[in-house]
Amino acid sequence: MGRLRWLICVTGLLAFLAVCSLTRAIDTPEGFTALFNGQDFANWKVPEGDNGHWKIVDGVIDYDARSEAKKDKHLWTEKEYGDFILQVDWRMKTDEPGYTWQVPILLPDGSEKKDDNGKVVKTEIEDIDSGIYVRGSEKAQINIWRWPAGSGEVWGYRTDKKMPPEVRAAVTPKKNADRPRGEWNTFEITMKGDRLSVKLNGEDVISSAQLPGVPEKGRIALQHHGTLDAKSGKWKGPPALVQFRKIYIKELN
Repeated sequence: MGRLRWLICVTGLLAFLAVCSLTRAIDTPEGFTALFNGQDFANWKVPEGDNGHWKIVDGVIDYDARSEAKKDKHLWTEKEYGDFILQVDWRMKTDEPGYTWQVPILLPDGSEKKDDNGKVVKTEIEDIDSGIYVRGSEKAQINIWRWPAGSGEVWGYRTDKKMPPEVRAAVTPKKNADRPRGEWNTFEITMKGDRLSVKLNGEDVISSAQLPGVPEKGRIALQHHGTLDAKSGKWKGPPALVQFRKIYIKELN
C-alpha cells in the first residue's frame, strides 16, 4: 500500500511538472526564448554578496533595492547579446514609499523646460528608479521611473552634452505610456546595430534612436538603483522597488 501511494504521488508530481513546462512553452512568444522561468535565476548572475535581495516571489523577480553586494548590484544575464528583440513585463511596487523630490519637465529635444527667467521648471514626485541595460553598457539604459516624461528614456545619452542634438532628442520619450504604479507594464526593446527602438505598452516611445559608441555585443541587466541611509532608514535617492516577469528574447541575425 505504501509503495502504491508513493507511485501515485510521483506520477502526480511528474504530471504537474509537465503541465507547468507546457504552460511556459505556450506562454513564450513564437521565435523567442524565455530568459526567466519563473522559478529560479537560471540564465542570470545574482550579484556576489547580494544576500537574497534579488529574489523570486510568486513567480516574478522581486527586488527591494537593498542588495548587500560590495561591487556591482545589478542582475545581469549570463549570456551576451548583439541584435535582439527583448520583451519584459515590469511594475513598480507599492509596499513602501519611493523617494520624494523635485524633477524637471523634459522637452521633446531632451532639454529641461525653463521659465521666463531661465529657471528650470520642476515638479514634485515620489520616484522609483530602475531600468534595463543593453549590450553590457550602463550608458545604454532604458529607464524605468516616475518622471512626467515617462519610462523608456535613455539617461546616459540624453544627458550627454557631447552628443549631437538629434541623438539627445531621439532618446527622449515621445509620450508617457506608463500605467499607474502597481500595475504591470510591458517593454519591447529592439537593438539593431547602434539603433534602439522601445515600445511601452504597445506605444512607440523611442524609434530607431542612434546610440553612438554602443558596444556591438554585451549582457543585459535589470538595474539596481538607490541607497538607504542606515541611520535614518530613508532613501538617499529613488530606489529600485520593482518586479519583473515574462522576460523573452529573440536574437536577430
